[in-house]
Amino acid sequence: MASVSAEKHTVFEEKRMSGHADYWQSFRAFLRDKRERFFFTPAGAAFFIFALIILIRSLFNRNSYEIVLSCAALLLLLFAGIIGFWKSRKAVTMEGAWKPPFPMTAQTGSEYETLITGLDISAPIFFRLHYIIQGNFFPCGSKNGCYVYAETSVPRGKTSAQMPLDFAMSGIFRAEGHCRLRDIFGFFSFKCGQVQHRAVNVRCAPCFGKKIHINAQSGAEDRRNKSSTDVERYYMREYAPGDRLRDINWKSSDKLDTLITRISTDNQEKISKLEIYFRNFSAWKSLEGLWLLDRAKARLSYFLRSIKEQNSSFVFDVRAAQGNWEIEDDEDLDLFLEELAALSFLPPVNETVQTVSGSGAEKKGDIYVFSTACDSGLQSYLLACNHRPVTLFLLQPPEKSAEQSAKTEPEFLRIGDFNSKGCILSPRLLKRGNIKPLAIRANKIDMYYAGIKL
Repeated sequence: MASVSAEKHTVFEEKRMSGHADYWQSFRAFLRDKRERFFFTPAGAAFFIFALIILIRSLFNRNSYEIVLSCAALLLLLFAGIIGFWKSRKAVTMEGAWKPPFPMTAQTGSEYETLITGLDISAPIFFRLHYIIQGNFFPCGSKNGCYVYAETSVPRGKTSAQMPLDFAMSGIFRAEGHCRLRDIFGFFSFKCGQVQHRAVNVRCAPCFGKKIHINAQSGAEDRRNKSSTDVERYYMREYAPGDRLRDINWKSSDKLDTLITRISTDNQEKISKLEIYFRNFSAWKSLEGLWLLDRAKARLSYFLRSIKEQNSSFVFDVRAAQGNWEIEDDEDLDLFLEELAALSFLPPVNETVQTVSGSGAEKKGDIYVFSTACDSGLQSYLLACNHRPVTLFLLQPPEKSAEQSAKTEPEFLRIGDFNSKGCILSPRLLKRGNIKPLAIRANKIDMYYAGIKL
């Protein structure tokens, strides 16, 4: 009975808290709607109150000079307000749209700008159309969002504009775009047109390094059946690393001046499959840990693209905390990189030998692991995979000794880059974490370093 009452109490508390959350969300939405409908800017409201006080004071004092000035100011406000309100009512159905570049990549600067289209109304004299994009950016898909505000003015006579919209790292950007009609004096701001909501995945900034060479023999063999209608098409093809020399058709190769390989008539072709593990496990919620994860994503992206450029026949079996992906061609790779941008940390899990892929005797080939110093279970995972060759790509926080011995320069993220790009960091992300470098043993380790600077 005690446990049942405790469960009821817990359910009641959850409903009460969810009810409070819904109330505050509706109240904030109400205030936001009222704020958007209010056409006076702070400067315009102050100017109107000041002119009204001067008019009342001049009427009591019978000062004709002040009466004329205050009336002229109020008439100017009235004239501009009527014109702006009339024009904004005509533009209620305007559908302005913001189209970010695809793929949207962090740290691109002004190279790729967001396109604003659909602004097909002409602004009256002394007025300009302004397009505003505001929302929240979630670095590396974390739950702590950062407020983003960007605004641009549409040139007179134009129906489109360009807006520089950039981010310091990968993540998810959820925002809305809307248009406002403002006078050049800064007194009025009228809402016009429809609001467009978008959610955009921001890919990590690219990284570069030494070329990666993979031996075709290092991948696991994968036999794939082909339909009988494709027998003639796939009976012969160009030679690829890993093909047997006895399958080469020397006569056809001599005629075409390139190596041609015979494909067995059983409609099967050997394909090299690479097993890749992206270990995004961590309990850290700081910006330092998210930056390590961002650079791990960049290393994984560079690895996949480099291997595909060398040999398009490779198939990637990528596994992360959120799921599995099988990448066969460039289209699959592009879709995976889009999903990779939104992947964040998940809490560590207890792994056993049975849960580690490749623990069975039937699994062969090398394993490629991408991880960070936030992964507390990395060493135990590597021990469970000790029967197979493992290549580890590890992101560590920089140290003085590490910087001196590192083959590559550490990649630093500056906190000021967020503010310069119109993004206000959440205070929860600014908590300093005590992330220490891991002492890891593996067959082959490629060490990279990333840190935070002010």
